[in-house]
Amino acid sequence: MFNSLTGTVTGKLPQKIFIDTHGIEWDITVPDSSSAAFAQVGQPCRVFTWLQHTDALMNLFGFASDSDRSLFFDLLKVDGIGPKGAIKIMGSICASDLARILESGDLEALQKVPGVGKKTAAKMLLQLKGKLTLSEIDSSSAAKSDSPYADLVSALSEMGYERKSAEKTVSEIVSRMTKDGSFEGKTDAQKEEILFRTAIVELAR
Repeated sequence: MFNSLTGTVTGKLPQKIFIDTHGIEWDITVPDSSSAAFAQVGQPCRVFTWLQHTDALMNLFGFASDSDRSLFFDLLKVDGIGPKGAIKIMGSICASDLARILESGDLEALQKVPGVGKKTAAKMLLQLKGKLTLSEIDSSSAAKSDSPYADLVSALSEMGYERKSAEKTVSEIVSRMTKDGSFEGKTDAQKEEILFRTAIVELAR
């Protein structure tokens, strides 16, 4: 039903972010660990979402990237872990670190994650080891990128845009503007400003 929301951040609280989309303010539950990945109050932000809808309640959960949301869905597959439990676990450790622990089968490290007991850790490994839907741990690989525009991609990601989409968009814009001569005579700072403005427009489509 909802894939994502793009709007202006109107407030940030522990496990909460508020997004205004043309006069409608959304109350979204998010992992504490991803709070810094969202834009600051007053800035535009994209949040990947999942709606929990039952006879008794409706809760909207949000994530800084599609990969984070995929890990959330994987956690929900574990017996005994509900949406709030998954958010608590992800709020105690960044998604990429949690994914690495699960893939390595490190039970001891997993038990040290707040919100994960011995039984839950064993269930998580049994259910998820080698079965995560994450295709890659994008946050660390992007940090190691040799691209001269890695900082620009990181800035777009921190605004709420999915990192892989930002990387692809920036790469396509660079290729296009290099071919059509848009970068000729421009300083590096001017190129980055043009890229940043153009990327925001194209990512928001």
